[in-house]
Amino acid sequence: MRKTTRFPLISGNLSIDLVNTEVVRRGQRIDLLTTEDEVWDWLQTVQQQLSFWELKKEECAEHLFLIKKKLILMRKILRKHFEHTADGLEINSTFLAYLEANIELAPLTFKFINQQLVTIPLGKVEEMIASLIAYDALSLLANGKLSHLKRCANEDCVLLFMDEHGRRKWCSMKICGNRNKVATYQQRQSDEQ
Repeated sequence: MRKTTRFPLISGNLSIDLVNTEVVRRGQRIDLLTTEDEVWDWLQTVQQQLSFWELKKEECAEHLFLIKKKLILMRKILRKHFEHTADGLEINSTFLAYLEANIELAPLTFKFINQQLVTIPLGKVEEMIASLIAYDALSLLANGKLSHLKRCANEDCVLLFMDEHGRRKWCSMKICGNRNKVATYQQRQSDEQ
């Protein structure tokens, strides 16, 4: 039986899911990648999106410090530029160069696996992960999907999500949407008394 993930994988995109490893709980911003074990848990969780790649802890163990360092820096840069995009600002060339440089460190090759063309990076494990995340971000941009990137309507929430239909307000109904419904209901109840 698979345990429930504690990471909010609400976007289906590796780069946005990395940004969403910072959450707000009880008014405090929480980093879900503070230890190497948490980084390993996140890698295991997102590995579902990387069907070609079977990560083995013994192969990654000596690299987890570097992986964590790389992911934290990448998350900071992605968050800054993704939030600008969600606010309607243009992506700048420095950000594009940063993403391209991460791919250059672990160039991509392709394999045909399970009737699909799969992107596979080559290089050191920390650079391979960064390359996949950078490729995901560039793909979102190239396909025009970053224009659907939104911030949660809950002002206290820091999660980002894709809204392709233009109707979604919340990062997730299970997270902020339900909280809003409960708060609205409680306010209505107190107003009626």
